[in-house]
Amino acid sequence: MSWEEDLFAYLDDLEGLADAWYDAERAADLADRSRAAYREVTFASRLAASVGTDVRLEVRGVGPVGGTLERVASDWCLVRGADQDWVVSVPAVTGLDGASDRSLPEVAWPPAARLGIGSALRRLADAGERCVVRLTDGAAHDVVLRRVGADFVEATTGEDRVVLLAFTALAAVQSREV
Repeated sequence: MSWEEDLFAYLDDLEGLADAWYDAERAADLADRSRAAYREVTFASRLAASVGTDVRLEVRGVGPVGGTLERVASDWCLVRGADQDWVVSVPAVTGLDGASDRSLPEVAWPPAARLGIGSALRRLADAGERCVVRLTDGAAHDVVLRRVGADFVEATTGEDRVVLLAFTALAAVQSREV
């Protein structure tokens, strides 16, 4: 081997070493950036990316709610079970099993997803069907939803008693079994 070949081999080794150091530094930088970016991911955005999949939600005051995730908005979601539907208050959700690995940022959501839980409850009130309203403290009310205010729903019980239920206390609204 001539001195020129030795020099070029040495320079190739140095170049390979520099590439390895760059890759190691870049990998650490990418990991830091990834952690920093994930900080911006919301629970609702992970839910939104899971629309169309079978999920199991743990809901405060209710327990497990399972089925196909049909719709997601910023403060509620619709889960379609085998024999009933659930309108679930996202703040009452304590856990989620079956979520997509992805996230769908709110800027990519359809305009209807920006509607609050009051909108979903108005649709149920318009239908006039009996449902079970479940609260975060575990209480359940078998009612017909009548009117929906800014932060509460008015419902009629089987004894024709009117109850007002605050949105902050709602965990889920369950359709009656078919």
